[in-house]
Amino acid sequence: MKKQDKKENISRRKFMALAGGAASFAAISALGMPIEWASNELEVDIDTLGVDKLSTDVLVIGSGMAGLFAAVKAHDAGAKVLMVSKGRLGASGQTPFAKGIFAYDPENEIVGIDEFVEKVSFSAIGTNNKAYTRQLAEHSLARVNELREWGFFNSSLYNKSFSKPIEERNIPVHERVTITHLIKEDESVVGAAGFSIDEQKVLFYEAKSVILCTGAGGVKPNGFPICDLTHDGTIMAYNIGAKVTGKEWNDGHPGKSENPAACYDGWGDMFEQKPSTTRIEIRHDLGVEANYMAYANGNPLKMGPPGASKNSAGNNGKNDGPQRPEGLVLSDDGPPGGGEKDGNRPPKGEGRRPPKGGDGAPPGMGGGIVGGSSAGMAIHKSEGLVPINDKCESNIPGLYAAGDALGSYMSGAIYTQIGSSLAGSAVQGGVAGEAAAAYCKNIKSISISKSKMKELKAEILAPMKREAGYSPAWVTQTLQGIMIPNFVLYIKKKSMLKGALAYIEELRDHHMPMLKAANFHELRLAHETANMIISAEMKLKASLMRTESRCSHYRLDYPDMDNENWQAWINIQKGEDGSMQFEKQPFGQWPNEAV
Repeated sequence: MKKQDKKENISRRKFMALAGGAASFAAISALGMPIEWASNELEVDIDTLGVDKLSTDVLVIGSGMAGLFAAVKAHDAGAKVLMVSKGRLGASGQTPFAKGIFAYDPENEIVGIDEFVEKVSFSAIGTNNKAYTRQLAEHSLARVNELREWGFFNSSLYNKSFSKPIEERNIPVHERVTITHLIKEDESVVGAAGFSIDEQKVLFYEAKSVILCTGAGGVKPNGFPICDLTHDGTIMAYNIGAKVTGKEWNDGHPGKSENPAACYDGWGDMFEQKPSTTRIEIRHDLGVEANYMAYANGNPLKMGPPGASKNSAGNNGKNDGPQRPEGLVLSDDGPPGGGEKDGNRPPKGEGRRPPKGGDGAPPGMGGGIVGGSSAGMAIHKSEGLVPINDKCESNIPGLYAAGDALGSYMSGAIYTQIGSSLAGSAVQGGVAGEAAAAYCKNIKSISISKSKMKELKAEILAPMKREAGYSPAWVTQTLQGIMIPNFVLYIKKKSMLKGALAYIEELRDHHMPMLKAANFHELRLAHETANMIISAEMKLKASLMRTESRCSHYRLDYPDMDNENWQAWINIQKGEDGSMQFEKQPFGQWPNEAV
């Protein structure tokens, strides 16, 4: 048979079979078929890449609000600290977006801490961890006062105020470093590994303790500024045996229907506003009410004030969608966080909460809205590593997490207090920093073996070594097409969840091992894409497992709460065979107390 005949007569079945692995690209080339679309034109000489190893007591991964206080408090407790960040100190992740920070001042609040905790629990329908809710109230004012001393409230940009305590303590900060692996030896964490985009070298960090302040993540949706958060910390910890929780919940931030892909333009001048403090205002917001209304009535929706409707109204005004706790009274009498109406005046020179948009909507959100702008992210503080106590400690000795990287359930599975997300990150960062420093005092030495370094270097650079494969951008777009639809991620039912899961498992088994990278930027994207795929698998499987509707998780086929079977959180852990293992942890109990 002539070579031309071979090209024309190859069957679709044979072509798909050939495309099943990296070797298939060479086979396709041998048949004379062009593979330029899949080839990897490497721009880096990986054989000459440098490798550095650094040592510290406490390694803080992430440089947002949680990372800031983790580093500062660990240092002040006597530990040697090093911070690494995928972005820039105080200028990456969700921290720059947050403008309100909750401060519980017992001298100016008529609600006591016990009552505050109970009000949050009522709105959260029992899904909150009361220990972390109480911790928020007890420590938020102290963290806010420290931020005020550093100049946090004087500027809409946070790098300068964050740099002040870091520079005063001479804490080294490595920016634009992508951490890809946590390292465990003898069942305890001993550091992390990754690479520097600017220096183009592989980095190993030996550490007696690691604090993940890596934030939450999504599937890089447009319309909300979380595009550089991809659950990196969560998946790295999962890969070494840490328990993960909260994947079935959904954050319901909307996007503006006009130019919905403009992540920053859609929020008006919010990014130009200076931050300010908020007071007690218990809410039940950012669930899936708007998603259900869009599912029942079509898009776009008209945005009203947060919590404007008591229940979601479906077709013909029937309240057949997600339900709020019966008897919940929302604080809709004033702007978010108070203002002149309740005497919540910020100190002179301090920023104010940004004004509402049209129709009482959040800033820049007046008029029509569309959903999915924070797709892939859960409610703040409801997903991440499972804490085994109130010290932000995971089930892996030496590994801590804070902020949105910790599944603390501080507010439960619904957003209950404006400004609590930023305050919770500050509080938990401080708690984790002090706990990690105390842990380090009992660790004499740590070491990453040469064999482990060799193994991890190969895994880190694997996408660069592939002669052909799939680009991270293409796989990410495919992932978004599977996960973002309203009828998959938000308004759930078994058939669609299982259908989406089949696609995600295909990406996991076939496309993820064939991600390619020509340079260090694409290498970062390849690792991020892999993390998003695993997180998507977790979200779909946890959503299938929770056969009820509660807070920000809504099932069309299980529209009611099931208090008999589901007063529990879902934890996920990687089994010895690599499979995802699931367990229930009853509300109000720590993991080691659960039966």
